[in-house]
Amino acid sequence: MTAAVTAIACACGLAGLVGWLLSRRSGAVRATSARSGDPSHAQAAGLDLSGTGPTVVHFSAPWCGPCARVRQVVSEVCDGLGNVAHVEVDLDSNPVLAQRFSVLSLPTTLIFDDEGRQRYRAAGVPSAADLRSVLTPLLA
Repeated sequence: MTAAVTAIACACGLAGLVGWLLSRRSGAVRATSARSGDPSHAQAAGLDLSGTGPTVVHFSAPWCGPCARVRQVVSEVCDGLGNVAHVEVDLDSNPVLAQRFSVLSLPTTLIFDDEGRQRYRAAGVPSAADLRSVLTPLLA
């Protein structure tokens, strides 16, 4: 009986560690690769990107709870910075677009510069401070 309890406790501990490792980067804004930064990629996709400043593209769905929080954070940051556009893409209505940008989970946020190059990506709910820190240099 004690061996079974020990085995269950170890399995639960291992599952908790694996869960923590998988979710620790959730919401982190990270730079994207040069391949995903091709401006023609975003133009061909039909995204309504701003040509005068950066654009935040937020993939969401009506059934996604965390997507509402991302919407609030992005709106707050975009309103505070001025020349930053915000485009929300419904995953259910645009599955091909989500596939084109390798959106594997919701919410996913992409940040494009004024030339249409994807510069940053966040899976999960990014913090307002992280979004501001990557958008501010793109406004210069």
